[in-house]
Order: sequence, then structure tokens, then C-alpha cells
Amino acid sequence: MNKKLLSLLCAGLLMSGCQILSTNAPSLPTATTKLLPMPVASHEFRFDPAHDDVVGTVQIITAHQDDTLSDIARRFNLGYEEIVNANPGVDPWLPKAGTRIVVPTQFVLPDAPRHGVIINLAAMRLFYFPKVKPGELQRVITHPVGIGRVEWKTPEGVTRVVAKQKNPSWIPTPSIRKEHAKNGDILPAVIPPGPDNPMGTHVLRLGWPSYAIHGTDKPPSIGLRGSHGCLRMYPEDITGIFHNVPVGTPVRIVNQPRLLGWRNGALYLQAHPILEDDKRNHGKLLTQALTSARSKRSKSTMLPTTSIQQALINEVIREPRAIATPVTQPGMTLQSYLDNAKHVQNILPFNATWDGDMSRQLTANQLLKMTREEIER
Repeated sequence: MNKKLLSLLCAGLLMSGCQILSTNAPSLPTATTKLLPMPVASHEFRFDPAHDDVVGTVQIITAHQDDTLSDIARRFNLGYEEIVNANPGVDPWLPKAGTRIVVPTQFVLPDAPRHGVIINLAAMRLFYFPKVKPGELQRVITHPVGIGRVEWKTPEGVTRVVAKQKNPSWIPTPSIRKEHAKNGDILPAVIPPGPDNPMGTHVLRLGWPSYAIHGTDKPPSIGLRGSHGCLRMYPEDITGIFHNVPVGTPVRIVNQPRLLGWRNGALYLQAHPILEDDKRNHGKLLTQALTSARSKRSKSTMLPTTSIQQALINEVIREPRAIATPVTQPGMTLQSYLDNAKHVQNILPFNATWDGDMSRQLTANQLLKMTREEIER
């Protein structure tokens, strides 16, 4: 069985648990344990577009006994691939209590006009840039998404939101019904609204008739290539996007696995695994992007050209971990950067999009069925 799919299966079989600590009152004074800082919500940021291309911060947590990486991903508004790639060597479905987990909640913004919705397929992440008033910092709202499988690719290009609908019915296309029938699953002509509707509770329909941004009844699929081309979002995330994004908003879909951006005078590189059907020359593209980034910074600041740490760039792209890393600091390695990252409590961040409700977690049978379908396609 495909290891990634096995991990996804197992991730849904375990439930997150809260640890309640109780002790008897000590008879003698004891040292007070210093609590770690609260984690930072990772879905909404303000930034100065004239100087910054990077938002958020990398966080480090310690896994609880019943955690899975899938649970942690949803807790911190990350996708499955993001959390797994950031933690190579960690068992996705049983990381074990006390394991140090890197939470890659720092993002280099896509290289695209910063208005409307931008979706980076390689990062499996959506960015929404609301309109701003003069004098205000720009705002970005970002969430992980699931994208189309290889044989059902999500297209690249520019479209717009043409309609929004709450509690949609799902009308499978003839090609989708044919595929399901081939696998012994006879779909009805219409699947009505409800908890088992694959489109979830809200949908933003795009100018491309066969594609939409919508919720899902399978939250563990967020951050994976598992759809028929549509863009899936966590149930809690699609609700906010539905209310915030007006009809007519432009939607730009790009495929940028290696992202470069500036923040506080440092150049950051964030590398995602290249999609298996992306055959471009990414070495050449990165060289061009580095030249462009350095030129842009020199012109905007009138400062001498910043020195690039080529060894660190090589390290970051050799094993893409979705961790935005400064590559202009002398002597920096990825490990030394992570060693200085902020260690926070392993709890829901304040103002997180998810409330931690596990009642709609997939059952073992549902996950097994989904996994078998993915293997057979």
C-alpha cells in the first residue's frame, strides 16, 4: 500500500485527546514550571507590501500521546503534506508523546499580483488579499487546500468567483460517475446537502464551469492531491472564505514550488515538493528567480547586493520541507534556524479557525474506502 495513503488512513483512526493534569497540594514549596507561550494563529496576517513578502512564524511544539500529524495540521491550519514534509522521519500517525514537531506556519507569498484569491498548487495553499483602504497595511488570509489528482489536474490560469452557494447539492459529472461505476460505486444523479455531501457546506463557483472552491466531508484530504480538480478546504475555512470573498473576485491559480521573498532585509526560500507531473526545469527557474529577487531588493533599498548562502539554498531544495528559511545570513543552516524557532504550547491557537471538534472525524471504514479508491485510480 502507498505509504502516504497508509499514513492518511492511520491518521484518521486516532483521536486527539486533552491531557488533564492534577496533583495534590504540596506540603513544601516547589519550583514553578514556566509555561510555554501560546501558539500563534496562522491564517490571517497584515504586512507592508512594499518591503515584505513573508508572513507568519515557524513554531515548535511537543506532541501529545494521542496526537497524529493530521490532527496537528488541522489544529494549526496546515495541510497534510505541509506538516509531514516539515517533519521527515516522524511517524505521521503515531509521532509519540514528547516528539518535537516543526509547525511550518511561515509563508512566502506567491509571486503574483496581490489582490483577490491566489492559489499555489505546489504549496496546496490559498491566499486571499482583501481590498485595503489608503494608509492601511495589506491583509492576507491563507488556508490549506486539497487539489486535483494527476489524472484530474486543477488548471492553472486566471478566472473569477461567479457565484456562491450555501448547502449545495452535488451533481457528479458523467465522467466522475463513470469513474466511480468502474470501481463499483454507483453514484446517484444528485447528492443533496448534508454531512455526507463531498462539497461540504459552502461553495464558490468559478468561471471555469467544472471547477469550484468548496468544503469537504473528508477533512484529512486537505493538503493532498485527491479531488476531481476542484479545490477543497477544511469545513471551518470554507465558511470564512465564503463570507469574505465577494462574487466577481479574481482567482489566480499558479504552480510555484520554490518561493523567494524578503522580510526585514533577509531573503527567504520556501521549497515544496515538485508535483509529479510538473516537468519544468526548476533549477533554471530558481536561478532566474534569485536574480530577480536580488535586483528587486537592490533597486528598492539602494543597498549593496545581499550575499546568498548557496549551501543553505542547496540544503533547502534538496529535501523540500515547506519551511520558509532565511538564506542570506552567514553560517546559517536549516537546523540552526529551527533550533532558534519559537517553542509554544501544543494547543489550539487563540483565534484559530478550528474549534477542535472531532465529531466529524472519518471512521475507519470511510478512510479505508477512500484509501482503496486512491490506490485503484
